[in-house]
Amino acid sequence: MTKEKLNISDREIVIPGDVLAEGMSYIPSGRAVRDGEKIIATSLGLTNVKGHVVKVIPLAGRYAAKRGDSIIGKITEIAKFGWRVNIHCPNDADLPIAEASSSYLDTNRNPMSKFFDVGDLIFAGISEITSSGFVKLSARNRPYRKLHEGIIIDVSPTKIPRIIGKQGSMITMLKEASGCDIIVGQNGWVWIKHDDPEKQMLIVNAVKKIESESHIPGLTEKIKKMLKGGKK
Repeated sequence: MTKEKLNISDREIVIPGDVLAEGMSYIPSGRAVRDGEKIIATSLGLTNVKGHVVKVIPLAGRYAAKRGDSIIGKITEIAKFGWRVNIHCPNDADLPIAEASSSYLDTNRNPMSKFFDVGDLIFAGISEITSSGFVKLSARNRPYRKLHEGIIIDVSPTKIPRIIGKQGSMITMLKEASGCDIIVGQNGWVWIKHDDPEKQMLIVNAVKKIESESHIPGLTEKIKKMLKGGKK
């Protein structure tokens, strides 16, 4: 029997093939898998060790749509029964007319472009994914809606949990320090709005810093200092 052994520490960067732990008492999670009595990393990532659960959080990767995710999308086409939406995936998603609003949309009296036009940004939820990969969206419930003005930045979807923070702590800090409206899509798009362009750029820089330094200890204090006007 293999001796129980943990080969890595918490928050350590690993590469594919690294042996993270040995022994059957360890449980793989995330981008870690079991190979016999060993736990192996399957991607470049950051380790997270909680008791005997060994997890690898990827440092990069494309967004994989999941039912229940809240995403930011961009209208790409007006179809007969709804809209096609770019959600940062290989395939566009569909937003049916019936799921576009909690209010009735009378498309007989008004053109569909009055509600959502090509190029519009929306905040929506993924309500359905079929076995063939078809993605259906819904914007019927708040806070889902059209996003007016503001700017969009693109970050790695794998870094979204760090940008949000534990129980929303990081995103709350960003909002309170800047006064910006901020919406984080789990598909890797972040929407930021403020009348003051300097405050918008402050949050852009802060989010980019969180993305690039998500694996570095003391990040929260660095962001606090940055938001207060300290060194970046």
